[in-house]
Amino acid sequence: MFQMFIDEVMDLVELTGLKNAMVGIAGATGLSAEQRKRLTIAVELVASPSIIFMDEPTTGLDARAAAIVMRTVRKTVDTGRTVVCTIHQPSIGIFESFDELLLMKRGGQIIYSGSLGPLSSNMIKYFEAIPGVPRIKEGQNPAAWVLDISSHITEYVIGVDYAEIYRSSSLYR
Repeated sequence: MFQMFIDEVMDLVELTGLKNAMVGIAGATGLSAEQRKRLTIAVELVASPSIIFMDEPTTGLDARAAAIVMRTVRKTVDTGRTVVCTIHQPSIGIFESFDELLLMKRGGQIIYSGSLGPLSSNMIKYFEAIPGVPRIKEGQNPAAWVLDISSHITEYVIGVDYAEIYRSSSLYR
């Protein structure tokens, strides 16, 4: 029975074909960096947690490898588990794979917490409704845009306190 569970986890993280492989030395022998990240997820899943925290699961990976890791993250969420990730400057594809966003400004104050919506529409509508916030350009990565417009400098230039605006919003309630 335990072996069946292990096989399910290996299938979930798409490592079944490598179940007898040596982990080896990163970049030299054995598993690739992306495979190692998926193996790390598998090790956590064996404990059958209801929530998993991942710190920068795509750091150091090329776009293809990052997409594979994020597919594994999505499959993990689809099993009913909650996954919390920290991601800095994600590609549009990675950003769009998240259901919700918790965005904090320097100092740890929350400036957005809620559903991203299809194509990040909920987040974009929220920030574009704030007077003075530059609109997102067509084709612009919403993650890059929100990082730009929520910077300390932009906040100062347009004269807003995003944390205060958030605390007064319907998202906060």
